[in-house]
Amino acid sequence: MNWTPFSEAEISQSILEAYHEKLVAATECDVLIAGAGPSGLTAAWRLANAGQRVTVVEKRLATGGGIWGGAMGLNQIAVQPEAVNVLEELGVRHRPGRGQLRVVDAIELAAALARAAVQAGANVLNLLAVEDVVVHEGRVRGLVVNRTELLKVLPVDPLTLLARAVVDATGHDAVVASCLKRRGLLDSDLGEGPMDAQAGERFVVERACEVFPGLWVAGMSVCTVFSGPRMGPIFGGMLLSGQRVAELVLKRLQGQ
Repeated sequence: MNWTPFSEAEISQSILEAYHEKLVAATECDVLIAGAGPSGLTAAWRLANAGQRVTVVEKRLATGGGIWGGAMGLNQIAVQPEAVNVLEELGVRHRPGRGQLRVVDAIELAAALARAAVQAGANVLNLLAVEDVVVHEGRVRGLVVNRTELLKVLPVDPLTLLARAVVDATGHDAVVASCLKRRGLLDSDLGEGPMDAQAGERFVVERACEVFPGLWVAGMSVCTVFSGPRMGPIFGGMLLSGQRVAELVLKRLQGQ
């Protein structure tokens, strides 16, 4: 085999130039989504497919949120029939579980969601943590972000990303909503309720909404903001919550 010559400088330059394009594109977009878990990635996939300029910021190295570990590190998850159409659109295989439930390989779903979002055009930036929220004239206008590891060890100033709409899909912590709460801007006693899987699955879909001008919540952030029940390792609600919030955001943006 004849190998094409390249230099270490060319490797670095290629990476820096490509990432610079992604970061500049993120500074002003249509929708900013905090959290690349199942609801955040589903929302990103749907919105990008609808032609919106979408940026997703994720504090961890890997996207997928809690999907990977399934339950107690057992990487199989349950999905109810109502969300099977989403699995099939993603090309994710599923098989019968107990009752009417379907069982899905957690690794396959996590990988499929990330692939679908990116290939639809979503700009996913991992290792970026939300530090604060941008509010102009009583409306959320963006996110203040920093490198995840820098936040832990050094007082380094962040960067700001602006958008027409922001989605909090950060899970149990509801990080963006919490930024508003600690300033007295959000009238909510943050904290999820005890386990009730069936009620929780309905809750995260039905209560996904705009909680403050310019800020929507999806997935477990819904339970935290509205004290809804948690549901454990069943993920149909997460997928449908992301899909629902994408519909709501798109309707608002198209009406502006």
